Amino acid sequence: MIVVVCPGQGSQTPGFLAPWLELDGAAERLASFSEAAQVDLVAHGTESDADTIRDTRIAQPLIVAASILAWEQLTGGGARPAGVAGHSVGEIAALVASGVIDAEAGMRLVGVRGRAMADAAALVETGMSAVVGGDEQQVLDAIEANGLTPANFNGGGQIVAAGELRGLAALAEQAPRGARVIPLQVAGAFHTRFMAPAQDALRSAVDGVRAVGDPDLTLWTNSDGSTVPAGFQALELIVHQVANPVRWDLCMASFAEQGVTGIIELAPAGALVGLAKRGLRGVPSVAVKTPDDLAAALELLAA
Repeated sequence: MIVVVCPGQGSQTPGFLAPWLELDGAAERLASFSEAAQVDLVAHGTESDADTIRDTRIAQPLIVAASILAWEQLTGGGARPAGVAGHSVGEIAALVASGVIDAEAGMRLVGVRGRAMADAAALVETGMSAVVGGDEQQVLDAIEANGLTPANFNGGGQIVAAGELRGLAALAEQAPRGARVIPLQVAGAFHTRFMAPAQDALRSAVDGVRAVGDPDLTLWTNSDGSTVPAGFQALELIVHQVANPVRWDLCMASFAEQGVTGIIELAPAGALVGLAKRGLRGVPSVAVKTPDDLAAALELLAA
C-alpha cells in the first residue's frame, strides 16, 4: 500500500518552482492556479526571496500548487497510489488528489485560507517552534507553562509549540531536558485559538464550492488520523483544522496499522519523509523535490 503525502507550510524555499516550469504545460497550469489563488505563483516560486515567500498569503498557495503539479505529473500516466494525506495546508492538495474537489477549487480555497490566516496572525504577534526530543509529557508541561499550545503533534519525537513570541523565547531559553527548540519560518500561531478569526472566511469559501465528490482513494485527516469517506466531511474538517492541532502522529500510526509499504512526498518535499524515517522506520520513501525525482516515485508505485 503506497501513500502519497502533501507537505505543509515551511517547506517552501526560494526558487523551488523553477525546475517544474521546464515541464510541458506547467507554465500554463501555474498561470491558471495563480488566477484562482490571486497570487503570482510563477514570480514568487522562481524570483522571490525567503522573507517574501514566508508570507502566509504567498506560502500556502505556492506549496499547494507545487503539490498539485507534482501529483498531476506523477499520476498522468495512470499510476495511482492507494491513499493520500496532507499535513496542515497540504490537506487541500490531498483533497484535489483524492478527487473531492478539482485543482482550481483547491487553489481558490488555499488563496482564501492563506489570506484569512495572515489576517488572523496580524492581530497578535505570534509564531511557532518545533520541540524535538525530550520526554513527551515534560515537553507538553513546558509548553503549557509558557502559555503556549501544542499545535502540531508530528510524531518521531517532534511537537510544535505555538503562541506569543515571548512564550516561545522563554521555552527556548529553558528547553525541556533532552529537547531542542527550533523556531519555524512561519508567520503566526497556526492551529491554535489565534486562528479562530480565519475560520469564518474559510467556511464561506467551502460553502461556495459547487462540485464535491467523495474520495476515490483512501483519504486521511489530520484531525485524528482517521480516514474520511465523504467529500463534504473532508471539506468541513479543513475548516476545523485551521484552529485545532495537526495530529500527524495519528496519521502515521494509521498508516502503520493499515500496512503502508511506501511513502511518496510531493513537492516541495522533505519534511514529511524525514518524519516518516523516524516514525515509520523501515518503510521506503521518496521525496519528490524536483521533476528528476518522479522516476524514483514511479518505481516505488510500481513495486
